[in-house]
Amino acid sequence: MKTTPVDVAGLRSSVLSVPPLARQLNGEPSKAENRRQVDWLLSGGVTTYLYGGNANLYNFGVMEFGSLLDMLEDIAPRDGWMIPSIGADFGKAMDQATILRGRNFPTAMVLPLAFPATSAGLASGFAKLADAAGRPLIAYIKNDGFLDTGDVARLFRDGAISALKYAVVRPDPKSDAYLSGLLDAVGSGERIVSGIGERPAIDHVEMGLSAFTSGSVCIAPHLSTAILKACQSGQFAAARAIRESFLPLEDLRDAHSPIRVLHEAVRLADVCDTGPIGEFLSNLDSAEKLDAIASAARKLKAKSDAAARDAQPLSTGA
Repeated sequence: MKTTPVDVAGLRSSVLSVPPLARQLNGEPSKAENRRQVDWLLSGGVTTYLYGGNANLYNFGVMEFGSLLDMLEDIAPRDGWMIPSIGADFGKAMDQATILRGRNFPTAMVLPLAFPATSAGLASGFAKLADAAGRPLIAYIKNDGFLDTGDVARLFRDGAISALKYAVVRPDPKSDAYLSGLLDAVGSGERIVSGIGERPAIDHVEMGLSAFTSGSVCIAPHLSTAILKACQSGQFAAARAIRESFLPLEDLRDAHSPIRVLHEAVRLADVCDTGPIGEFLSNLDSAEKLDAIASAARKLKAKSDAAARDAQPLSTGA
């Protein structure tokens, strides 16, 4: 497992995959199936694995956190960044940060707590969590105004955070006063990653963000990597053409729950057997929805397979 601190070059080197957590029937993580998922991502050039909301770590217990870290270490490629998440509430996050202090993970992401929380309280809490973990963390913004721009700048300056995942949904990603304010406060977007998948990612990279996170990359890593490379080389039209392949599945995720749809899509595309989704959530069981997810996921994976065979990731015909 790669253990070097999170830096700009590392953030830009790979799509930040956000996989589901494959579980056995008893709910415990499955090492074999999670390894299948990571191996498939690696085959498409994805070397960063961020386990957070799609893995339902919001509802993962502290008592089991150590064994989860053991598994993530075991399945990590030698040069892969394996990043767990902590929280969302401060008490749970502090317990997990204390466990992390004795481990070699480069960082962890703090899951966002919308209530009860204030920006000043979050900033103070993040600093304490970073101290407890013994390393900078990754902040995650999902809601408008979650953290004041000045607080974000101070967290970066003080070394409490090394990156920021930005995931506030806008009708037009480029018309976003909050994101523009964050970019002004921080000074650049090189440590900010787009956090809502392929749909807004291209616009965000054009605005200066370093890279993007993705759940659907778990189905089509070759295509998602092609989008990142096209953006980084200024081929934005090519990137948008490739993105079209992701939209049917992304539409289903938006309609029926990003987490639940992805969990089933990975299984139905035969990437790995994801099993039960975990507590406080439930697996989708509508035959009509599952049929639609299966169709979209299998078509997307077939296009990724074709791109891998052709070894032409920037082809706009992908």
